[in-house]
Amino acid sequence: MKRPLILQTLSLVLAITGAPHWGFAADHGDVPAAGNDPTADITDLYAWMNNDHTKLNLVLDVMSNAGPTATFSPAVAFAFSISSSPAFGGPQQSTKLVCKFIDTTNIECWLGAEYVVGNPSVAEGITSASGKVRVYAARRDDPFFLEYVGFGNAVNEAVKQAVAGQVGFLDGCATLTPDQQQGLFGLLTHGADGAPPSNTFAGQAVLALVVQVDKTLVNAGGPILGVWASTHSVQ
Repeated sequence: MKRPLILQTLSLVLAITGAPHWGFAADHGDVPAAGNDPTADITDLYAWMNNDHTKLNLVLDVMSNAGPTATFSPAVAFAFSISSSPAFGGPQQSTKLVCKFIDTTNIECWLGAEYVVGNPSVAEGITSASGKVRVYAARRDDPFFLEYVGFGNAVNEAVKQAVAGQVGFLDGCATLTPDQQQGLFGLLTHGADGAPPSNTFAGQAVLALVVQVDKTLVNAGGPILGVWASTHSVQ
């Protein structure tokens, strides 16, 4: 777990210090524009293949700390953009899966000629006529684990080191000495004043949109798949 946590911290450092390449692994508090409709605020995106590599599983979580009565908004469209290529760095073909709630209970989703409509909160989800697309959506426990105080301490220390010129860069990526890595890892894995770590998001929930698609619907460009997600205001 050490490498992902350190890389996530460094992504924040690179953003703050203006280095050329940066990104976020997760986000549980977004810009004010997303706050106008909390179901437009993406917290996490997950993507993986099933065991026999025949289906792509996608999860888009929105609305940090969703309360017991939280529901998806019909004023928001949820989009998965899926690219496929023959090899890493190769030319890509793009496919888009879009879902929108008709009301606070029923959803409709499109992926090419595939169409799904109905109440997605039933345990087995709802499927398209061909069975190649399955959709589930409901309020679920937040799967993201984070010691927020420790994360903040690590970010502050990383920023201090970067500003002081103590962090090197190679091809736009930060390089850390073993001592720097160990120091940041120690901050990440402890709470205030060195206390044991705890999950800041324990007991919180999100609204989860879960989609499973047959890989033949999204791999026209090759076996290497890439996924990103977005939300959009609709009338």
